[in-house]
Amino acid sequence: MSYSSSARPVHIAGWPGLLLCLLALGACTPATLKERPGYWADQSVAAKAFNHRVRFLVLHYTGGDGPRALNVLTGPSVSSHYLVATAPPAHSGEPIVRQLVPEYERAWHAGTSSWGGRHHLNDSSIGIEIVNAGPIETANGNAWQGFRQDQIAAVSSLSKDIVTRYAIAPENVVGHADIAPGRKVDPGPAFPWEALYRQGIGAWPDATRVAAYRNQFAGAMPSLAAIQSALARYGYDVPVTGVLDQRTHAVVVSFQMHFRPARYDGVPDLDTVARLWALNDKYR
Repeated sequence: MSYSSSARPVHIAGWPGLLLCLLALGACTPATLKERPGYWADQSVAAKAFNHRVRFLVLHYTGGDGPRALNVLTGPSVSSHYLVATAPPAHSGEPIVRQLVPEYERAWHAGTSSWGGRHHLNDSSIGIEIVNAGPIETANGNAWQGFRQDQIAAVSSLSKDIVTRYAIAPENVVGHADIAPGRKVDPGPAFPWEALYRQGIGAWPDATRVAAYRNQFAGAMPSLAAIQSALARYGYDVPVTGVLDQRTHAVVVSFQMHFRPARYDGVPDLDTVARLWALNDKYR
């Protein structure tokens, strides 16, 4: 249950009543009292030992058009905090995005999920759904639908506001595929993660460090167990087995879609490993 943060004036019978209030509550004044059902909350003193519930920002694509997405996201089974249209309308020159769930509420967007040792990320994240079909059939075979420039501009503005207000670390701006590898692939390899990074949103490896690790590992690649450990260190939920099992393959695909979208075959090759090591250097 939530309540309005607006104050209701406190009517105290003259200075004796105000003095009695100050004596009873320490620093109580009409401006620091907030009405609640059946009582008043004194907000004159604030604790310092707390942090934000929101630790993660999770980006999705809808896998369908806008009307269908809105219908699904306002139904009984799934939701997200925000929905960004393919061509967002504007007001006073700024894009309009739909807010479907208040940020202080728990939207149902992540499902079974894990990142950085935390699970059930609905509890600690804000979810943004972006209208996009995902994989589509074309005359040349399957392809991924791209994202419009004005759509990404809206996503960028929204995301930057969220990560600033909640102090979300760059490595905790993730895709649904990152937190649910093998089960989800959105926002897919067409999503411009690097462009968002250039706007101050999310993580991206430094090219010089990637090149240095390519040179370092050109002669001898790290063991698969070391690669699994590095993936887990960065945040992925992957066991260290030393075997390229189904789970590891799915995690590598998710990593490549995010950080090396030119090829996402699930093979931990030299370029993939170099990017992974460079990311851990920078963020972990």
